Amino acid sequence: MIAELVAEVGPLWHEHQARLTARPRRRAVGTGAKHRFVFVDRLLATLVSLRHGTTHDVLACWFGVDCSTITRAIGEGRPLLA
Repeated sequence: MIAELVAEVGPLWHEHQARLTARPRRRAVGTGAKHRFVFVDRLLATLVSLRHGTTHDVLACWFGVDCSTITRAIGEGRPLLA
């Protein structure tokens, strides 16, 4: 089930990322935060949040990232699932 969802939503995510990278850069290439929270983890965090109402603090602890990363991931993931 998760593999099917990843296969369905994955191209939408990569299309979204491509639009972001197509914008004019404000910083030099290679600067800024390095993303450790991969697409599948972002998708799982969004699904758990929507299904169980788990707080962002708990999800951040489970996935080993900051709470703001979870908030951003869920904010980006919800429109893709809709």
